Amino acid sequence: MDSKRLDRINKLMLKELSDIFQKEIRPSVPGLMITVTKVNVTSDLSYARVYLSVFGVSDKRKVVEEVNGNTKALRGKLGNRIRHQMRIIPELRFLEDDSLDYIENINSLLHPDK
Repeated sequence: MDSKRLDRINKLMLKELSDIFQKEIRPSVPGLMITVTKVNVTSDLSYARVYLSVFGVSDKRKVVEEVNGNTKALRGKLGNRIRHQMRIIPELRFLEDDSLDYIENINSLLHPDK
């Protein structure tokens, strides 16, 4: 598939999923913030890996598992938003984006006095 089209689809899904998490999903834990950092759709548009950054809780994996448990509802909300741009809505798989934790670890190793 054309990489420009795939990039456009990734950006569209990132924008819409970010908006869903920000406006429609109310977290059960006060202070919890979920951010969509990256979306990778397969070339046949059947699956999408969505990377989430979770702030405000110590057990991030549990939050991502809870989000994965609600993929049907999230896919439905996404489908209602992008139904005019895409004929088939990909299956969603949510993964934890630990890049910020990795950067923080590298920074603490480089600057141990801070």
